[in-house]
Amino acid sequence: MRPSVLLFLDVDGPLIPFGAPTPYPSYAPVPPQDTHPLLQRLDPAHGPRLGALGCELVWATTWGPDANELLAPRLGLRPLPVVDWPDDDLTDVAAGLHWKTRALSAWAGGRAYVWLDDEITAPDRAWTAAHHPAPALLHRVDPRTGLGEADYAAVAGWVAGLGGGGAVRSGAG
Repeated sequence: MRPSVLLFLDVDGPLIPFGAPTPYPSYAPVPPQDTHPLLQRLDPAHGPRLGALGCELVWATTWGPDANELLAPRLGLRPLPVVDWPDDDLTDVAAGLHWKTRALSAWAGGRAYVWLDDEITAPDRAWTAAHHPAPALLHRVDPRTGLGEADYAAVAGWVAGLGGGGAVRSGAG
């Protein structure tokens, strides 16, 4: 049996959009004890949509364990594993890589994965294609709009292609 594909999920940008010139929709009201002003931008429909992708979801965000406390319940998700980031090593940043790139490949441990983030660039894709032993889709999400139909379609298509023996190593998005 093939192990499931990991899906590394960033929060700011993919799930909580920012930077658009127009106001964002407001979803469920944020309880008064929650002080984060952007939580109203979190569309609860993302939870079921992410779950339907058939991947093993993992938080890949600086929200850390707070993602399970503040976001998962609003999305209808059970608590997810959380990537524990390495200490400040700016070597990768100086080389043009995102600081998450190597850490996610290491966390995946040779498994296929999808990474949804708004800061993915060509050097991240090139490094992953050259160094990660399994297929990986590094998909950039527009932070102004967050996850949308095209993003879900790209991930679903890529994951489905793996089931057919596809050998895609990294993809643009």
